[in-house]
Amino acid sequence: MAAESASKLDPEIISGVARTYSERHGLAAATEMWASHQWGGDRELPTLHLDDVSGIPFLSGVEGVDEYQHRARVRCGDGDIFATVTEPAAGYEDYCRQYLGLGAPEHVFAHPENSALEVSNGCGVGATYQRLIERTRESSGLLIEPYMGIEDVWQLAQQISSDSGCCVQMVSPPPEVTWVANDKTLFSELVADVLGEEALVVTRTAHDVPTLVGCIREISSGVLRVAIKRPRCASAMGNRLLHVEDLVGLPDSALEKLISDALASMDWPEGEEVIACVWEETDLSPSTQWWIPPRGHGAPRIDGIYEQILEGEEKLFVGSRPSNHPKSINDALVSQSRAVVMALQELGYVGRCSFDHLIVGDPEDDPVLRLTECNGRWGGTSTPMHLVDRVIPGKRPPYRAQDFIHKDLIGVPFTEICDRIGDHLYDARTGEGQFLLYNVGPLLLSGKFDVIGIGNNAAEADQLLTEVLPELLGV
Repeated sequence: MAAESASKLDPEIISGVARTYSERHGLAAATEMWASHQWGGDRELPTLHLDDVSGIPFLSGVEGVDEYQHRARVRCGDGDIFATVTEPAAGYEDYCRQYLGLGAPEHVFAHPENSALEVSNGCGVGATYQRLIERTRESSGLLIEPYMGIEDVWQLAQQISSDSGCCVQMVSPPPEVTWVANDKTLFSELVADVLGEEALVVTRTAHDVPTLVGCIREISSGVLRVAIKRPRCASAMGNRLLHVEDLVGLPDSALEKLISDALASMDWPEGEEVIACVWEETDLSPSTQWWIPPRGHGAPRIDGIYEQILEGEEKLFVGSRPSNHPKSINDALVSQSRAVVMALQELGYVGRCSFDHLIVGDPEDDPVLRLTECNGRWGGTSTPMHLVDRVIPGKRPPYRAQDFIHKDLIGVPFTEICDRIGDHLYDARTGEGQFLLYNVGPLLLSGKFDVIGIGNNAAEADQLLTEVLPELLGV
């Protein structure tokens, strides 16, 4: 299996590769300004959790994205703080405390000047900021664990530290390293350095439409589909898929028009780098979930291997379940991603991180594994994984996590959703029930929430989400 070569890379080789990559991009100098706020690995201080997704471009296609900031609640416990711009859904805090046993953290409201997504900026003003200063002084320090280590959150840490006179540390990578993971071009470069080009799909980059057209022509030979991607978008929101048969015979002027229209539909700012890549013909896109401690505080930890549940031709992420792939594939996925995650740790990456892979060919007959992208943040697979681990004791059970959306649920209160599910709600006090609910804010305007179905096996978990839940909800 192609990924097995990764296991031959020892730590010294990976460290050298990472050092060369860092020098090429000036990472050491760029991250020096954040050094005093880098996390040392201690969890004794209270933690401010905030899910600020404003660093990711073009989220307009994600229904209810303004309410996703409430996912931070599932990471909180007693003594912690979580910040949101919008109101929690009525009844959800009681549900988290009573049914899930997630403790009693303090909730504060952020008041950003611009977008409701800019939670970190909204924490730096007014009474909320004064409360954060007060809590930091009371504890002689503070940790901040964000959705993603964007510059705005690190600036908030600097501001609180300066005004409180206390140490504030970030449980996240510095901004420059955050983008090594989350920018598809920067990440692909690191993968190529560590594993070689063969670990990636065929990829080209361009900064203008004529060059992009040339790239598409170059990589289209012998394949069915190609894609163009904005490198910093999440899920499939920044992807556009092209059928090669539709491009054959098109003059460059017509193809340029087609590409220009596609980029415009993704709010592409002219001059921003764009990716053209071969679209591999597979429905198998597993993810590996990692936790990366600070350098010198232990090796990266593999926390799970998952099958991603994808919808539509462009493979939009809607959910996940623990992997049922053969052990040989799971082991190869871990081996492949471990080499890259070790390099990220050397670059200064800290915290939650995951990788999207492709299984190309017959899974039972020596398939090829590709790495497609990194999610250097909390996300749609790691959040429910973490929630399951917090709430359910012992070995992680078979489950399926996904968003559930229906027009008849628009405006239905969260408490009514709980009433409809009834005794099937999982209750941590008794260990009974099959459904865990989270990310319930989008219900009001979109009829959407996230749910975990816990089964005795994978088939039962699937049935809970696809058959039992709709029946309970009456939709």
